[in-house]
Amino acid sequence: MAAVNRVYAARLAGLVVLGPDGESIGRVRDVVISISIVRQQPRVLGLVVELLTRRRIFVPILRVTAIEPGSVTLATGSVSLRRFAQRPGEVLVLGQVLETRVKVVDPDLPELSGIDVVVVDLGIEQTRTRDWMVTRVAVRPQRRLGRRSNIHVVDWQNVHGLTPSGLAMPDQGVASLLEQFEGQRPVEVAEALRELPAKRRYELFRAFDDERLADVLQELPEDEQAEVLQQLNTERAADVLEAMDPDDAADLLGTLTPADAEVLLGRMDPEDSEDVRRLLSHSPDTAGGLMTSEPVVLAPDTTVAEALARVRDPDLTPALASLAFVARPPTATPTGHYLGCVHLQRLLREPPATLVSGIVDVDLPTLGPQDSLAAVTRYFAAYNLVCGPVVDAESHLVGAVSVDDVLDHLLPDDWRERDEPELPVTGS
Repeated sequence: MAAVNRVYAARLAGLVVLGPDGESIGRVRDVVISISIVRQQPRVLGLVVELLTRRRIFVPILRVTAIEPGSVTLATGSVSLRRFAQRPGEVLVLGQVLETRVKVVDPDLPELSGIDVVVVDLGIEQTRTRDWMVTRVAVRPQRRLGRRSNIHVVDWQNVHGLTPSGLAMPDQGVASLLEQFEGQRPVEVAEALRELPAKRRYELFRAFDDERLADVLQELPEDEQAEVLQQLNTERAADVLEAMDPDDAADLLGTLTPADAEVLLGRMDPEDSEDVRRLLSHSPDTAGGLMTSEPVVLAPDTTVAEALARVRDPDLTPALASLAFVARPPTATPTGHYLGCVHLQRLLREPPATLVSGIVDVDLPTLGPQDSLAAVTRYFAAYNLVCGPVVDAESHLVGAVSVDDVLDHLLPDDWRERDEPELPVTGS
């Protein structure tokens, strides 16, 4: 397929990036251009490429040997694995430029004179010197009464407002970014947000619904979670905390001052805040502080078919879905008398009408709320588990600890931000 030397930047998003031998390296996530204070034609500097490991790196545009409709090919398979970090003067097309308000002064388009339009794409073109430059700007009048306006393509020199100060204007739209994030996992969205300037991050945080924001926050370092929470008004912050897993909400509130945490707990729904308060009463380095208060709990008369339906819940992590706990009512934590657990593999081997009371494992030892982090790790290693029950002195199930909770506490606080060594992607 023939390579092209003229393309729109937004259409590069998601394209596969190939090495010279056709090996897949990752996917394009953004285009980096230079925009200066003085009015100069913007130059394309390179691509932000997401590797298969989800790390986002910078690939200089001069490393690109071909852009085709379905892929981007590099001249070499050796690229720096250093995490992309935006430098002064660098601008992300998808992350910062799209939906910027600009003015168009073009005698051929008098209908755009004096009105606000927004950028919907940038046309880039390769010159004879192999440099790529921004040559066209696709714009659309701001929507009115919910109607989509026509898109116009104008020469870059007829567009005014594509400047650092123009990009810093508040209340920039985020519809294009939200569309880009559709279908992506929260951890992938969190990784992408960390590469954006603070202004764009907070515009996105405000645009996410409570559930989406809660999911993404849980994948950010705790100091960044607290920073985002403090940018929200109290009611919105309480709503987001309610949407978070109770253990993650407790970890986040634990980083705030007691007074600030109490204000937010007071605005939360009492049923949600009760779980979080109970978790906050335990030291963070104990089973009680690590556990979630919402594991899969079944009554003894639950059938295998019903149990399997419960563990199919897409909101459950694989670790929590691996083990269902059986207790006398009530089945909300703290439960009635704890009877034992049923492993997922056992559920898959039994007839659908079988009652879980007949296949419950009563021999697996339990964890206590005060057990240390070291005791929890030994427990998982000894019994080859990824999830374990936490039972109090009165034999009530109060929660469950999963291996991901343990890893979060064993890894350094900055594990999400650490760079890998700078190595080639391939041996080419």
